[in-house]
Amino acid sequence: MAWDEWEQLKASAAANGPTQMRLNGIPEEDRPNAGSPTGDLAVDQKDLAAIGDEAFKLYNRLWEEARVTSTDTAGSDLKGQGFALGGALSHVSLRWDRQLGSLMDACALISNHMDFTKKAHDSDEIFIERHVSSISTLDAGFDEQWSQPGKKNEVYGEGKKESKD
Repeated sequence: MAWDEWEQLKASAAANGPTQMRLNGIPEEDRPNAGSPTGDLAVDQKDLAAIGDEAFKLYNRLWEEARVTSTDTAGSDLKGQGFALGGALSHVSLRWDRQLGSLMDACALISNHMDFTKKAHDSDEIFIERHVSSISTLDAGFDEQWSQPGKKNEVYGEGKKESKD
């Protein structure tokens, strides 16, 4: 591509107005919901613990309040008496149990994942702190101002050169 053609393309693009896509930026209307201005993901241990705790509470409430065991018995009794409603009730009860189990599994997964994430971030922090502190220790070892320079080795003399004869 010739240089003149490149300059023409740049001028044409500039004449079309602002670009449609911008990197490292979001539309003004989305800025209040954007989180930190630097775009970094901030994880607060209290938030993770609260989410995990609420998921655990929901799991327990679902176990205590959402299980409907009486429909199993009623469905079997009605089915045994020849009512079509008994089969339908058993079918609904089975579906309910499956859906409830899926929901409870999701709550348990969220709770466990928040615990795992909290522990993983804690161990990452420890690893980073150890790594950074060991780097500063190494840097101190290479710092020329850290100690006084040593004396010259007397074996080599005061800079006298032996002449070859």
